[in-house]
Amino acid sequence: MKIEIKTILVVVIVGLCLILVAMIISRPESGDKETVTELIQPQVAVQGQSSWPMFRGGQSLLGTAAGTLPDSLQLVWKFKTGAEIKSSPAIDDGLVFIGSADANVYAIGLENGRQVWAYPTGDAVEATPCVVDGCVFVGSSDNFLYALDAKTGSLKWKYETDGQILGAANWTRSPDGQSAWILVGSYDNKLHCVDSANGKVMWTYETDSYINGSPAVGEGIVAFGGCDAMIHIVSLTDGSRQAQIDTGSFIAASAAIFEGRVYVGNYDNVFISADIASGKIVWKYMGGDSPFFSSPAVGPNVVVLGCRDNRLHCIVRDDGKPVWTFKTLGEVDSSPVICGDKVVVGSEDGRLYMIRLSDGSKVWSYEIGQAVTSSPAVANGMIIVGSDDGYLYAFAAKSGQKINRRER
Repeated sequence: MKIEIKTILVVVIVGLCLILVAMIISRPESGDKETVTELIQPQVAVQGQSSWPMFRGGQSLLGTAAGTLPDSLQLVWKFKTGAEIKSSPAIDDGLVFIGSADANVYAIGLENGRQVWAYPTGDAVEATPCVVDGCVFVGSSDNFLYALDAKTGSLKWKYETDGQILGAANWTRSPDGQSAWILVGSYDNKLHCVDSANGKVMWTYETDSYINGSPAVGEGIVAFGGCDAMIHIVSLTDGSRQAQIDTGSFIAASAAIFEGRVYVGNYDNVFISADIASGKIVWKYMGGDSPFFSSPAVGPNVVVLGCRDNRLHCIVRDDGKPVWTFKTLGEVDSSPVICGDKVVVGSEDGRLYMIRLSDGSKVWSYEIGQAVTSSPAVANGMIIVGSDDGYLYAFAAKSGQKINRRER
């Protein structure tokens, strides 16, 4: 009997040792980066538009999404990168593309949150990827613009500027319609236009200071703000200056183009609507008590934008009169998205908010816990957003299952 007990104990001990050895072998070495997907709810509700291929959803940077969103969402997956996420997601052909401060660009499955590929750059990636014709174009703090195959992540080419690239790339068709041109601003004070096929420079436009935001494309021109305090209106054909509008203070946010006007806020707490044709300011909104780093969401009747006064502001598009403000507990550098009758935005208070567009009332929020300066992307009825905790979060309509305990 004693022999049998000893035998059993030996077998148990040996088994535990084998499990321990396996755990040690499979554990990453110190300093290795882990990418982890936590699948919370496997079901994904599909509605509205199927892609969000670039910053703010489209070339004019309007920050609007087709379709509607439900009054309550649930976390369906989250994907871990190796450092904070300041980049905003792009969504195309069933993949989510995101940059991370761990210096990688990631492609992740939209429905399951699993990594498809990762491409290492030489420094943090704060810029939002731009997907055009099956290729991902994204800038890095290492001064390079990268062109990556959207399916495999393989490098097609890279283009070097003389400064870091923090703003998202945009694109336009060449004048002959035969190719796509990629537009990106850099801290070398220049807007660069390069051929998407090979990275060959087509033209550059020089300003007097850094270009932090993304250029907006529409109505035959490209428009962007600079740290020289100017709104620059530039010809898409050859990069020649069409107009230069002085806003009085440097511009870190990205501008939006809609029906002949440019909309953007500056560091001096002023949000501006300027006429493209005349090159003059139409109206100013000064209801914010702090700088505007958030890029506007521009709808048919209203403009919604975040501010460092901890509030989200909604104003009339035609004349800039206030409609409502929504107060968060932190600065709002995240750029809002209008989808149907709702607005989605992150805050440095660690929450993602969904707000009623008509009256600014809170519909729903989710507590992530660390700052959300990444701007949300909306596609397939899902909201995707990054956080300073290094995770990319995916939310979708509730399917009748219990809400995650961190929802409020």
